[in-house]
Amino acid sequence: MIWLTFGALLQGIAMAAFLFPHHIPSGGVAGMAILNEFFFDISLGLTLWTMNFGLLLLAINKLGKQAALWTIYCVAVTSIVVDLMSSHVTGPLNGTFIDVIYGAIIFGTGVGILFRFGASSGGMDIVALILANWTGKKPGSILFLINSFIILGTSLTLGLEIIVFAFICQWISTRLIDFVRTVSLKKTAKPFM
Repeated sequence: MIWLTFGALLQGIAMAAFLFPHHIPSGGVAGMAILNEFFFDISLGLTLWTMNFGLLLLAINKLGKQAALWTIYCVAVTSIVVDLMSSHVTGPLNGTFIDVIYGAIIFGTGVGILFRFGASSGGMDIVALILANWTGKKPGSILFLINSFIILGTSLTLGLEIIVFAFICQWISTRLIDFVRTVSLKKTAKPFM
């Protein structure tokens, strides 16, 4: 549970502190959250939670109850962190490129931790995990494809520059997701002579 909390916390920090101040979506549901805030002034955290509800039902059916429960927990932690930090982070911390790099690294590490310990961060991650289980492909690669289509769809509203940064974020974060999910943490001890 500590690792899942840490992963969800990292995801929320990346979104609220580095990506959302530049209106850069970290993925499909996050892109929709940015659009809802932009057009309807709906809280980012509230949108993240409500849009994930239907996908969480899918997770229960396809990934099992335990994975779905952990996903619900991680979505709640992430949503709370985003809401709390969004009220304190009122503008970008750095230039867009720097914040995208930091955000992508922190986001990818957080989601990779969640995947490694049998949960997801909700949203399109659920779809990516289901497709990965079904096809045997890496979930990060599947997530990149899914989110790319959604980001392209939102490009009409967000503008080309933001979309380029969103693709950079996706490329970095999805590679980190696959790396963190599969990296071996075993150390081989050197024998004493």
